Amino acid sequence: MNWPELSTDPISLRPITDGDREFLYHVYSSTREEELALVPWEDCEKAAFLEMQFSAQHVWYSEKYSDAQFQVVLEHGRPIGRFYVHRRSAEIRVVDIALLPAYRNRGIGSHLLSGILEEARTRHLPVTVHVEFFNPAQRLYKRLGFQPVTDDGVYQLMKWSPDRN
Repeated sequence: MNWPELSTDPISLRPITDGDREFLYHVYSSTREEELALVPWEDCEKAAFLEMQFSAQHVWYSEKYSDAQFQVVLEHGRPIGRFYVHRRSAEIRVVDIALLPAYRNRGIGSHLLSGILEEARTRHLPVTVHVEFFNPAQRLYKRLGFQPVTDDGVYQLMKWSPDRN
């Protein structure tokens, strides 16, 4: 008798829903904390700025990557981050990956990206991602084999190729 394989992986993904907006805002704002700590604004000004930036980013992603998978990252069913991936015939684009601070540097991002890289290897596709120059995740991408391709002064396009890895 063949038994179904049971997953013991505590990390899972689910599609975002309208009810996730507040959580997704919290994830987004957590990625800007260090940057905004340097700005001499009142907390209400920072909150207004973050809300404006989050809304603009959400609209941009929804329009630019309308057929992407927008997912919430879960650990044991509890929301801990977001993972947005756009699969096309010529490449897989990691649109965004962000985890709440308590879940960073625990291998979760590596785990998520490794799944994408395995899919890309199987499909013989490159994986690309835009990363801000000051983003500490650049080290993760380099460790996984991503190479810098271009930069626009703020973001660096990085690419992983199945034939090089």
